[in-house]
Amino acid sequence: MSTRVLLADDHEIFVEGLRSLLDKEPQLDVIGTVTDGAEAVQSAREQQPDIVVMDLTMPGMSGIEATRLITAERPTVKVLSLSMHADRGFVMGALDAGASGYVLKDGAKSELLDAIRTVMAGQVYLSPGIAGMVVAAARSNVPPRFTPLTERESEVLKLLAQGETTKKIALRLRLSVKTVGTHRRNIMEKLNTDSIAKLTKFAIREGLTSAEG
Repeated sequence: MSTRVLLADDHEIFVEGLRSLLDKEPQLDVIGTVTDGAEAVQSAREQQPDIVVMDLTMPGMSGIEATRLITAERPTVKVLSLSMHADRGFVMGALDAGASGYVLKDGAKSELLDAIRTVMAGQVYLSPGIAGMVVAAARSNVPPRFTPLTERESEVLKLLAQGETTKKIALRLRLSVKTVGTHRRNIMEKLNTDSIAKLTKFAIREGLTSAEG
């Protein structure tokens, strides 16, 4: 029986490259591709994949939040995180959310098949570039540099980075000004900053907004 694979990534060319790679493997069946976390959760419910290859920084719901929902609803589904970030916060956040592996995008084409086989065999796969860091984190009680943002916090951060005021964000997201203020404080605490400029740089780096606005 073939392994049913769902690909979740918002970069079309990158996804097509992965799909082409996986389609050459007779034991793998790519059942679909989605472009955001919410679609990944819905597709996992409807299509029942064996494994979801999940980008962590997609528009809307993050890959980490989608991983948490999928693994909570369907514990038998494996999630393999895919990211350009070797940052400890992302890696530990993904694993804490229930991911069974973490592959860095710059090595995805050479590592992905082995990663899928490893995860489907019930083991954890980590790209060589982050394995040592994860081991060190497991031996330490030091928390990650930041806790990954929730879907709503990512939405608020994106709008803050685009220069929107708290009042405008509240109107756009249909939230109270007080709630937006709470989200803003939580974001700053998680990212360990009180600077909108630093928040904007983070949002650009994570693809939540662009330098051009």
